[in-house]
Amino acid sequence: MKLSNENIIEMYTKMIKIRKFENRAMNLFAEGQIGGFVHLYIGEEAVATGVCSSLRPDDCITSTHRGHGHIIAKGGDLKYMMAELFGKETGYCKGKGGSMHIADATKGILGANGIVGAGQNIACGAGLAFQYKGTDQVCACFFGDASTNQSTFHEGLNLASTWKLPVVFVCENNGYGISVSQAKHQNITDISQRAVAYNIPGITVDGNDVFAVYEAVNEAVARARKGQGPTLIECKTYRWRGHFEGDPTVYRPPGELEQWKKKDPIPRVEKYMLENNVMTQAEVDKLNGTIDALVEEAVDFALASKMPDVSSAVEDVYTDIVEEGRSR
Repeated sequence: MKLSNENIIEMYTKMIKIRKFENRAMNLFAEGQIGGFVHLYIGEEAVATGVCSSLRPDDCITSTHRGHGHIIAKGGDLKYMMAELFGKETGYCKGKGGSMHIADATKGILGANGIVGAGQNIACGAGLAFQYKGTDQVCACFFGDASTNQSTFHEGLNLASTWKLPVVFVCENNGYGISVSQAKHQNITDISQRAVAYNIPGITVDGNDVFAVYEAVNEAVARARKGQGPTLIECKTYRWRGHFEGDPTVYRPPGELEQWKKKDPIPRVEKYMLENNVMTQAEVDKLNGTIDALVEEAVDFALASKMPDVSSAVEDVYTDIVEEGRSR
């Protein structure tokens, strides 16, 4: 698939935004400035970028506990994200959600989720709504390899297949369910094989190749828009950090991380851009500097923001949104 230079630069920009945001969040957590749990997306940037670059602004995504990358790739504002990590009232969820529960329905971000496997059925709900309304919108559903052992995965794929819902199921196979390797919790090598049970396309791609992810998802999105139903796409990738910040990662074999770092998705795109005259080295350096500044602005915004008032704890428990033509 032919991509314009503008498309490629946009993808690269998303990837370095994710990497730099996550690196900053990692350091802030280590300094004790961010509380709670933080699950970082470093090393997996090509998946979120390739998927979200295939979507329109009015399409939706469902995310996971490792959702910062998905949200940034779908257009999330770094300032409001960082403020949410700090638990500040200016955050996306007014400081009540934290790292694992960022959402912005105006951008089609239906929410990160701390429950493993919770996104599949939410995505089916979104797909059913699109189908019912007669739009050609699509929902992309992110989840990890271990969540495909959950009943929600099978329920979601079965329902989406049966009703031909416009959902693209994206498995980010980073090799581990917390500390358990895929080889120890599944008897298959490729999770895409599970698509056979639901008579839908199942595809495995290099999750560290943003162009391969984009191409596969773009085709799946086109199928979904035509009413041809869901696709299961497995992206093989790797998280550089532990399951959560503070995880000692003693379960990793020696040398495994170093081998995966050689497959870093960001230098692969940089190399392509330089070799194909998409950007010069000076332009790459300038863009990186611009993103560094944006991340620091986000940190300053979060630090300057207020903590939520205690009285706000009972606010936003119920929605006050009323559909047109319907009473409360």
